[in-house]
Amino acid sequence: MYIMNNRPNGTLYVGVTNDIGRRTNEHRSGTGSSFTRRYRLTRLVYVEQHEDILSAIQREKNIKDWPCAWKKRLIRGQNPDSDDLYDPFL
Repeated sequence: MYIMNNRPNGTLYVGVTNDIGRRTNEHRSGTGSSFTRRYRLTRLVYVEQHEDILSAIQREKNIKDWPCAWKKRLIRGQNPDSDDLYDPFL
């Protein structure tokens, strides 16, 4: 499960993938989703690993229902400066 944004305190996108490097590259190249392309969400700011896809999907759904302030607090807990966590050598 991961969260992308376009700048600190900007628009957020919550997603799930089994390959964070590939998926981040897709978002950065504009092929990830129309939403991320429209809002230029290219910064990987939060990542969670899960034991199985079902728990990751459930977590994604839960977080999508959260108020934006809760999501931003979650990001700050792991990534206080909202740094781009993407590493092209993953």
